[in-house]
Amino acid sequence: MLARLGRIAARGRYAVIAGWAAIALCGAVFGGSVYDRTEPLDDLRPDAESTVAQARLDALTPTGEQLVAVLSGRNFFATDLVNQATQIMFEIRAIPGVVKVTDAYTAGSSQISADSESSLVVVELSPQLSDDEALAVADKVSAALHRIDVPQVLVGGKLLAERDFGDQAIADAALGESVALVVLCGALIVMLGGLAAGSLPIGAALATVAGTLLALTGLAGVTGVSDYTVNVVTLLGLGLAVDYSLLIVARFREERAADPRAPLPELLSRTVATAGRAVLVSGLAVGAALSGLFVFADPLLAAMALGGALVVLLATVAGLTLVPALITIAHRHIPAPGTRTWVWRRPARRGPGLLARSAAFAQRRPVAVALAVTAALLTLGVPLLHVNLADSDARSLPASSEARQAYEAYEHHFAAKYPEPVPVVIEGAATDLAVQSLLARIRALPGVTDVDLRENMPPQVVVAEVERPGLAAGEQTQQLVRDVRALDTTVPVLVAGPAAQLIDAKEATGDRLPIALGVVIVATALLLFLLTGSLVVPVKALLMNLLTMLATLGVLVAVFQWGWGSGLLGFTPWGALDLTTPLLLFVFVFGLSMDYEVFLLARIREEWARRTGDDRAANDRAVLAGITATGPVVTAAAVSIGIVFLGFALGELIAVKEIGVGMAVAVLLDVTVVRGLLLPAAMSLLGRANWWPTRTPALPTPSAPTVPQPRRTRPTKPTTSTTPSASATTSTPVAPATPAAPARTPRSS
Repeated sequence: MLARLGRIAARGRYAVIAGWAAIALCGAVFGGSVYDRTEPLDDLRPDAESTVAQARLDALTPTGEQLVAVLSGRNFFATDLVNQATQIMFEIRAIPGVVKVTDAYTAGSSQISADSESSLVVVELSPQLSDDEALAVADKVSAALHRIDVPQVLVGGKLLAERDFGDQAIADAALGESVALVVLCGALIVMLGGLAAGSLPIGAALATVAGTLLALTGLAGVTGVSDYTVNVVTLLGLGLAVDYSLLIVARFREERAADPRAPLPELLSRTVATAGRAVLVSGLAVGAALSGLFVFADPLLAAMALGGALVVLLATVAGLTLVPALITIAHRHIPAPGTRTWVWRRPARRGPGLLARSAAFAQRRPVAVALAVTAALLTLGVPLLHVNLADSDARSLPASSEARQAYEAYEHHFAAKYPEPVPVVIEGAATDLAVQSLLARIRALPGVTDVDLRENMPPQVVVAEVERPGLAAGEQTQQLVRDVRALDTTVPVLVAGPAAQLIDAKEATGDRLPIALGVVIVATALLLFLLTGSLVVPVKALLMNLLTMLATLGVLVAVFQWGWGSGLLGFTPWGALDLTTPLLLFVFVFGLSMDYEVFLLARIREEWARRTGDDRAANDRAVLAGITATGPVVTAAAVSIGIVFLGFALGELIAVKEIGVGMAVAVLLDVTVVRGLLLPAAMSLLGRANWWPTRTPALPTPSAPTVPQPRRTRPTKPTTSTTPSASATTSTPVAPATPAAPARTPRSS
């Protein structure tokens, strides 16, 4: 089927290119509107306790968005400041859409810093306002607050932080894609030896990204899509499209060199039948990895999984159709490896590549290399033991963001003295003895400083606001939530707030992670088994992917949580990793690791199928031959996708930067250390067991036409040669003592 697809793409090249051009054009015209249709998504399932509690609170006492402002840099009691601030606070109350202003000037609030140099203002907006209306009112409030004559006015809050996040996501995507495409284009021109050859993967990548944006625009009309989803999905699409294009182009050059007189459709038929098989299996493996996100069943990850599935589908189809069609048009401008071109003024020296040399070294010392690489990767993973996972808040914004500065100013001056209360919904009357007993036990919990009851509640519901010094989602507040939930009571109790949401998110992740791992592992193991016919190879691949994952997450903890190298990367750490980062990295790292695993194993399996022996030496030769043949394209793909991820690491959003840096680290470790050293060492140690339970090395593979043997004009004596070569028909015949075996014709891939 794949061979036929390659032939169709070659013969119908103009129709294929026109179809993809239409997709790219529609994506360029309409796809950009996806950013206007994005929305913040919850990272919790609707049935989570904190989500149910918040919905109950919203039904009881609907509240609007809150703006938090910190006025600092001048003594609070200065007479002219008091007069000016008082007047402005009354002006803010008069703004349509503002329902409440809490400040120390006019509302009797005592929210003043210990040094009297800062004060806190909280402005509540009407819950009837739409998002756009609320932002318009927030801008008016912010403008009024900035008129107060103090050195620093910082206005923030969830509403403004979400807008900053969206704006920054668009800016980061534009910067990341621009830098990545420019650098990537230059790298591909150099690696492939010309402008036309280097433009093929870029064309496929642009078509894939444009099609992805168009698909996400349509998806946004059906379900929620966040800015974060758009950034991460376009990043993945760009990398996968380049990877698959490089594999197809490299295999085409190989097929053309092996049979230069073959018709072009036939060459592309063989190319897609071999390399296309690896592309298809790789796409299925990445898609299977993404399917694991559905298990978590929260809106953010579900949107990520849907978007990822779309981009993987587009990248795979582009690799199997668009790239062969482009090759058909530009094949004369695709130089053979080592050819002298305007890029390479001197012909490249022929010889084994970096991965091939690494593999040969690992095969000579398999035990030492396997132990050393495993120990090194486990060492890199040690920081993971100290990971702190939290929901991204305003601190994930750039340090220059006013919303982040307002959050940090509140945290520094007011969080300890004026903590955000934890809402507790108790389904029972205030006069009920069980409710009174519960409230008394809540007041007696360690660290609790106050318990206030909300007024104007229905008679059968009590809403208690429990205060304890600490951050809204800090460890102390999380412990308070756990303590309240652990109280034995006969009345239903629900706890809301940021700390409760974080606890629920962690518990949901822990509960569903084994299921997600099972889905991903079983699906990818099955695909590798179908590709290789081996049960051992999938297990080995999964273990190596796990090592790559552990090392990558360990590096991320050291960089983004501890701050190692943060100055070099241009961000200010906030002491935690985003809760979704390990999940997304697991899926993406696993998928891309399977990418390279499939590229290498598909070729190693072909080489193993050709071997006449069935021993360890034959296995080692097959592994080395497969890595030698595929190593250059894997290296080029790793360089290309590393450029893509590092381009996104230049962005300002820490959550996106975590993904970009994490993927770049994972690709670097996977290609150089795992595929170059650990893979050949492990396969050398396992020997024939690699292919268990396969009994014979035979594997049906598409073969090129048999190379015709020289016509003999006269009888010749049999020779001792059993391998066809240029000298086999000209060497001096030697009469053997026993009949010689007939010469074997090598099977071609």
